Amino acid sequence: MPAVLLDSPFGQLSVVEDDGAITRLTWGGKADGDQTDLLREAGAQLRAYGDKQLTRFDLPLRVVGSEFQRAVCDAMLEIAFGETRTYGQIASDLGASPQAVGNACGGNPIPIIIPCHRVIGSTGKLTGFGGGIPTKKALLKLELEHSQFPHSA
Repeated sequence: MPAVLLDSPFGQLSVVEDDGAITRLTWGGKADGDQTDLLREAGAQLRAYGDKQLTRFDLPLRVVGSEFQRAVCDAMLEIAFGETRTYGQIASDLGASPQAVGNACGGNPIPIIIPCHRVIGSTGKLTGFGGGIPTKKALLKLELEHSQFPHSA
């Protein structure tokens, strides 16, 4: 599976493509194989997001996981730029427990693009995030400070 390594305001990111879809984003990692058009586009969109020029990613995604994992990822994709939802709100929508939603958020294979950073505790507390709480805080701050500019794809 081709992978690209890129520098971002949120650390070095590895983005993986499999069969025409983005399947994974991790901090660190390594480049692997030839860079594809999709990986170049993912890099361009991540840079635009970090530069406050993009509010919604437009990339083909494939979440590898259970039906519940995919449902939670779909729910996270519905959270608008600059907004947050709680684990409990998503759990209520899906008929699940907040803990199950939290576990699924923690298993999000494509953070930032699938915005698990927009999911917070019921008291507003920032909880678990693969890139670390400081990164989650930085992502939310970027979005909250710039949620007034026009949405673009």
